[in-house]
Amino acid sequence: MLQEQGYVLDTRRPSLQEALPATMDDHDAVVIFGGPMSANDDQTLPFIRTELDWIPIALDSQKPLLGICLGAQLLARVLGAKVAPHPQGMTEIGYFPIAPTLAGQEHFNGSLQVYHWHREGFELPQDAVLLAEGATFGNQAFSYRGTAYGVQFHPEITAEMMDKWTTLGAEQLTLPGAQTRDEQMQCHATYERASADWLKGFLGRWLGKAACLQK
Repeated sequence: MLQEQGYVLDTRRPSLQEALPATMDDHDAVVIFGGPMSANDDQTLPFIRTELDWIPIALDSQKPLLGICLGAQLLARVLGAKVAPHPQGMTEIGYFPIAPTLAGQEHFNGSLQVYHWHREGFELPQDAVLLAEGATFGNQAFSYRGTAYGVQFHPEITAEMMDKWTTLGAEQLTLPGAQTRDEQMQCHATYERASADWLKGFLGRWLGKAACLQK
């Protein structure tokens, strides 16, 4: 979707020792994706520490930043918020509804069924604005200073990704709150288009609003 808008993608993978840019001077925006590790694994996974240390560079640039799932949790930690498992040991794995807050109605036109795969959630950082809520993990989306956004769900999900995740992570489908593989595939067939349409619209607003703030 970003390529369709004329952007050239520069993929960096700190987990494979690929360096992150020293500044944002040569980049217009950044997306931090998810992963099976925890945002609290910085003592055991050096690349998590690398990402936590790098995010302030992106924030200080005031250029658009989007954190997805783990990316949102890393952003929340950098902003001083706690990331932790659900107090009752619940997970969100599969499609579950989220609803906009009053402040989030600009970005969410009513409730939306979105894909999740996580066992931890984030508290709302200080000075952040809560945009969407869920039943099991309350905080689902937030904004910070108008340019940085974090979402707990995976709007970028595809059927191919779901097939891989539910195969490699099959043992997690027995955890409390997880949908079965068949349930997830059925839900994806139902909700994929609406989720993709939401993402396309969000990206336009996210990049457009940030561009206006920088003028």
